[in-house]
Amino acid sequence: MISSVHDTLRPPGGSRAGIQPAPARQRRVVIIGSLGYSLVNFRLDLMRRFQANGYDVLALAAEIDPDTAEILDSNGISHRELPMERTGTNPAQDLKSLWALVRELRAARPDIVIAYTMKPIVYGCLAARIASVPARYALFTGLGYAFMDPKPKGRRRLVRDISIGLHRLALRGIDGAFCYNSADRNDIRRFKLIPADVMLHDIPGSGVDTSRFAPTPVPAGPVRFLFVGRLLRSKGLAVLAQAAEKLKSEGLEFEIDILGPKDSNPDRIHDSELEAWQSAGLMRYLGSSDDVVPYLQRCSVFVLPTYLREGIPRSILEAMSCGRAVITTDSPGCGEMIEDGVSGLVVPRGDATALADAMRRFVLKPDLAETFGTAARSHVCRTNDVHLVNARLMQCMSIEGGSPTPNPYPTPPTTTQAPASRLEVRMP
Repeated sequence: MISSVHDTLRPPGGSRAGIQPAPARQRRVVIIGSLGYSLVNFRLDLMRRFQANGYDVLALAAEIDPDTAEILDSNGISHRELPMERTGTNPAQDLKSLWALVRELRAARPDIVIAYTMKPIVYGCLAARIASVPARYALFTGLGYAFMDPKPKGRRRLVRDISIGLHRLALRGIDGAFCYNSADRNDIRRFKLIPADVMLHDIPGSGVDTSRFAPTPVPAGPVRFLFVGRLLRSKGLAVLAQAAEKLKSEGLEFEIDILGPKDSNPDRIHDSELEAWQSAGLMRYLGSSDDVVPYLQRCSVFVLPTYLREGIPRSILEAMSCGRAVITTDSPGCGEMIEDGVSGLVVPRGDATALADAMRRFVLKPDLAETFGTAARSHVCRTNDVHLVNARLMQCMSIEGGSPTPNPYPTPPTTTQAPASRLEVRMP
């Protein structure tokens, strides 16, 4: 196991005559995220790839729970918990987070810092500049609530303008940035979140392990739709209920399963609504799970009627990798993943009638699920396999050269792996 970062630091000063020079310090990368669990759910393969290239890896995030710590430890990844709030807007707390990051980076003396999601990008990249880290990269997984409204007013406008200013301050002089979809790319450039001379690389999401999310035949019987995600109104659950009600009124036979954690967000679906939908026979709530694979295998079609700016939803990638057709919306990052009418169907966000029409196609022609699912699997294997995605990241940072290759570091059977998906924890 790799020793702690403090044990691997190079002593200050150079060598002197008659004294053996200290061994060269191992190269180090620091990965900064907003939530501990996201480190293993979204970045574990990337951190392993850095290790395969000779880097010591330090992971920094808020709320590193014992399970996450165990997985990081078993993979030889050092980690520290940050005093960072994922959502709040308390300046005093954010300043505390910034200086905690500065202290960690000055102690670790990394060669590279990669920060992903909004707060870590702002405070992580700013801290890296203060700590004189040689190379800094911002990984935009989605621009989030601040940029959802194209013409915000009042408080929303203020929040967006503050966010723009913080990004411009923090990302001055960075070495590169990455984004997942064209809408985010356009807004990053439009609002000048990064300097004009900084390269903005397109990356097809966080990638998916296509061997773990392997295809299985679509089960026989009534078409079963599956939603996976937090129980939020902005994820389109109320729209899904309206579509289900319309199809039920037509006497069509189908099932809808809902898998994911309840949420304290003001945008949450209340228990009373969920119970009413279940009582009406519109859907079935399955709770949350550490492993989504069995649920994907039991469904016919994956449905995500979100109207959030999603980046590229990992849930869609996982469903496609399992050979499942997808119904989603034209929200940034969602519709771009689907070849409409080939690997799935794309509907306007917030349109219950259009969603019902898309679902009806699969109910009336169940064979479409297998046909579309095969195309979905093929697409993901070509463009979104996690090893191809990480190879591109490495190439963009000049850590690896040549063309993307298959996984060069097969995981030993004894290595603790991240669960396929852990939905009781809030997803980034």
